[in-house]
Amino acid sequence: MKKKSDTASGGTINLTYVARRIFLTKGIGVHKEKLASFEMALRNANIAEFNIVRVSSIFPPKCKIIPKSQGLKHLNAGQVLHCVIAESSTDEPYRQIASSIGIAIPKDSSVYGYLSEVHTYGQTEQQAGDYAEDLAAQMLATILGVPFNPDSSWDERKENWKISDEIVRTMNITETAKGDRNRKWTTVISAAVLIP
Repeated sequence: MKKKSDTASGGTINLTYVARRIFLTKGIGVHKEKLASFEMALRNANIAEFNIVRVSSIFPPKCKIIPKSQGLKHLNAGQVLHCVIAESSTDEPYRQIASSIGIAIPKDSSVYGYLSEVHTYGQTEQQAGDYAEDLAAQMLATILGVPFNPDSSWDERKENWKISDEIVRTMNITETAKGDRNRKWTTVISAAVLIP
């Protein structure tokens, strides 16, 4: 991390912040208020005690995915936490909702990868997770110059990317739920939490 001296206060200013670790988490929340159901989902995911800043979808170069239990040890209540978050909510009884974060990591760890956010209705965990992985892999393929046919199936593209030897791994974290039968708000979240 590059730092610059702040002569007025004698402190330092962080000019470059690149996450070196990421952990994945997910949660479900149910409440009569939509905002409170989101809070419950954050609590279920163990990230409610942080000031979350939503960021876009770049998997930083040389970044490592670590277990959530290990990642939480690096955090303090109240700190600003950068996250890629997918969120879906409903107050319709039994309506299927899903949130998913897809990840595509290049073989060369000095090159950045992609995270995708999917917020859907009516999809199973498998469908939403595959879709999120596919989106992340498509975005990565475009910067790596890996040819793909967007009209082919995910399985065909996944095999194509394995053959190309450029994309080393795709994965996802997905949460699904059905809307509460008593019309309370139901919210699902999936998140990739970035740690410097």
